[in-house]
Amino acid sequence: MRVMSDSEMTDNAGIDEDVVLGYLPSGKADATALKMGPGGRVRSGTVLYAGASIGANLETGHHTVIRERNTIGDDVCIWSNTVIDYGCTIGNRVKIHCNVYIPQFTTIADDVFIAPGCTFANDVYPGCPDSKTTMRGPRIGRGVQIGVNVTILPRVTIGEYSLIGSGSVVTNDIAPRSVVWGNPARVQKHIDDLNCCSGDPACVYSRHSKQASE
Repeated sequence: MRVMSDSEMTDNAGIDEDVVLGYLPSGKADATALKMGPGGRVRSGTVLYAGASIGANLETGHHTVIRERNTIGDDVCIWSNTVIDYGCTIGNRVKIHCNVYIPQFTTIADDVFIAPGCTFANDVYPGCPDSKTTMRGPRIGRGVQIGVNVTILPRVTIGEYSLIGSGSVVTNDIAPRSVVWGNPARVQKHIDDLNCCSGDPACVYSRHSKQASE
């Protein structure tokens, strides 16, 4: 474990030796302490930048990068080769799988699942000298489930508990509890049209869950 700047951590029992903590960003304004809650498991090759604020029980895969000015909640899993660029807000109990790119100024609410290979975008006018002033990543609502290899374009808002089918390209806002797929992604169904075969009443796709909410 290599500590490059001040770090505020309750414990480091779950941190591999080949991990960099408090990596200093190029901007001096970001050179504040890395803050990290207790518990969790940080695996080899992971780099956590100074200026990030991370809650309890973070779990990473290998070669995960979390940059500065990120605010991350409790019980978050971020798997191998995934990059969280700077200035993002990520809620509690979020799971981000392998080989995912989350760009600057993205917001992800609680209980979101992002499958492997997803890519988000944040630059509306790439190549423009003033593009930084207009950058904003997607806003992902609570409980959204995103399938493998999905691309989500800048400024798109995905409503809570929506399901995004694998390989979709999301170009416009999605209403809550929608089931969408395609390129461009279009609403094909409503969450209430689905039925989870597990029978778990806690599942948002379960008929028991729907009946309890009525």
